[in-house]
Amino acid sequence: MKRTAFPIVISGPSGVGKTSICRRLLAEDSATTYSISATTRPIRPGETTGQDYEFVSEATFDALTMMGQLAEWAVVHGHRYGTRKSVIDEAVSSGLDVVMDLDVQGGMSIKRLYADSVLIFVLPPSPEALESRLRKRATDDEQVIKTRLKNSLEELKWAPKYDYVVVNDVLDDAVRNAKTIVAAERLRTSRIAFE
Repeated sequence: MKRTAFPIVISGPSGVGKTSICRRLLAEDSATTYSISATTRPIRPGETTGQDYEFVSEATFDALTMMGQLAEWAVVHGHRYGTRKSVIDEAVSSGLDVVMDLDVQGGMSIKRLYADSVLIFVLPPSPEALESRLRKRATDDEQVIKTRLKNSLEELKWAPKYDYVVVNDVLDDAVRNAKTIVAAERLRTSRIAFE
């Protein structure tokens, strides 16, 4: 038997723990790889280009979109983010499930291009918990936090369009649930070539 690899999209509001879930999933599952998004957002302290994001200029991002090299892209909190098609295609063709930390617009674009992709929406245990997490990060000013909280209400409306939801109350539980989803998806007969 040979299994077909697939894209995995993890989405949810800012501060819900998407990045933490992605990192744990990648660290604990050798059959996955991470798709680093290109972004026009300025680099934050502690981030590394090529590891956290591919930090690019506005002109470079324009060129990527004009040449049709992005599988998805969106404006999020005033900055553009996008995923190169080549990154997804190379990972899947090498047999690795490619994990993407994307906003809901990006998730919907990936689903249109890659029908076999798996979309997981991460929910906070409560709106108060989400606000508390955003404030504890201490990476954004008050106005940015308010904008992110407002945007999160809009993002939550997209959860029913996803294949699965995971509530991130306790990180270990959320990671275990995400891993269970991926394990079940790998066992779909539609993903297995019987030779």
